[in-house]
Order: sequence, then structure tokens, then C-alpha cells
Amino acid sequence: MQNEKLQINFAPGATTAELILREGSAVKQLDPKAPIQTNINGVIGCVVEYLTKRINAGQFDQKDCHILVNRDKVEITLITNEADAYNRGQVVGKLSYNPKFIEFGINAGKVWTPTELGLFIKMNRAFFTDRQSNMALVSTLMNFTATVNNKIERAVAENGNRTDNFAQVVNSNLPESFVIQMPIFKGIPAETIEVETFAQLNGREVAFVLLSPGAQATLEDLRDKIIDEQIAAIREIAPDIAIIEI
Repeated sequence: MQNEKLQINFAPGATTAELILREGSAVKQLDPKAPIQTNINGVIGCVVEYLTKRINAGQFDQKDCHILVNRDKVEITLITNEADAYNRGQVVGKLSYNPKFIEFGINAGKVWTPTELGLFIKMNRAFFTDRQSNMALVSTLMNFTATVNNKIERAVAENGNRTDNFAQVVNSNLPESFVIQMPIFKGIPAETIEVETFAQLNGREVAFVLLSPGAQATLEDLRDKIIDEQIAAIREIAPDIAIIEI
């Protein structure tokens, strides 16, 4: 190292100081990383929950955010740091069907054979109000095909009128409805749902479709009620965030 003169200037009032000289290259600093953007999808109440916990955390300013409300999809979207592509965030709350409700295929056109439906209901006994009603329905469904086939054979042998006999067989053996208890939608308390069964008979093949007018009515009733409740809660928590209906 060549001899070099250094001039050290003390801070006002200081009489001593420590000087450290390092040789070689400086320690490499870690490369800066981009911030992790918020991207959350959850149940309908997740926007309110997020704002409740983050509104005073310094992550965003209310006037730099907006909320989009889509009543047709029953969906609320919060956008934070809207003008900053680097720090922009999104939280989406949506009213979605409970996965188990979807498995039942209610109002979805799902076709069940009696045996398939019987086995499915047997394995989902937890959604019935009592064990006896579940077992009775399972027994009826598991024996449904044999009953239909026997009655068709006997009825056709008697008078040969297949159309009338098919209708009579279905009407006399079909379990018209059953009741279950489950949430129709995620994040919503369980409800009592009456499920109607409709049979389709093609020769000796029988199939069921499950319908629930009550569940459909619940969706229509909840659509605006839930959206309005969420908007009211958001305005109370964050009154300066713009709420836009789309």
C-alpha cells in the first residue's frame, strides 16, 4: 500500500475519533427484491376482514384504493395502491357454493343412478337430521331398480301398455324428496334444504336428478342482502375508499 496522506475533520466538539481502513473489495450486498404483491381470493367477507386488520398498518392509503362490486357474480374486489404497479394489491371476496353442495349436484343437472345416489347418501349421513331417515332413504334407493324392473315386467305381461305402466312405476316408487342440513355457500351458516328427486326412466334404466327450489330462492334472496351488508361494513371501516358498482 502506498503511503498516502489523509485529512480527517472532526465533528464540532469532538476531540477523538476511530478510523478503520479496509483493504480489498467491499462485501457484496444482496440484490434488492420486488415487494410481494397482495393477491387474495376468499369468501365474501374477506375484504371486510382484510380492511379491519390492515387499515391502519401503513400498507396503503384509503384514497389510493378502490372497490369493485359485481352483484351478478356476488363478488367484491378491493384494489390497493391502484396507481403503483410495483405495490398494487388485490383482495377478492366471492359468494361461492359449498363444495359438498356441489357434490350433491343439486340444481346442476347431475344424473344419478339409484345405486350411485344411495351409496353417496350413505357416505354423507352427517348432513341428515337423523340416522333413521338417512338409512331409510338409502334402503329405498338401493332397492329401487329391482322394484322398477319387477313391476315393469308384471305390468307389461298384464296388459302390454308400456307407457302407462312406466309412469305408474316411477310415481309409485320414487322418493319424492328428502331433507339435509348444510351451508349452501361458503362462509354462510348451515341451512335446512329440501331436495326433490326427479326420475328419468328409459326402458329398465332409471336415473335421478336432484332439484331444490328453496336453495335457488336462497341464492336470489342472499345476493343483494349480503352485498349490501358488506358495503355497509366497508364504509364504516374505510369511509374514504371509493366503492364502484360494475
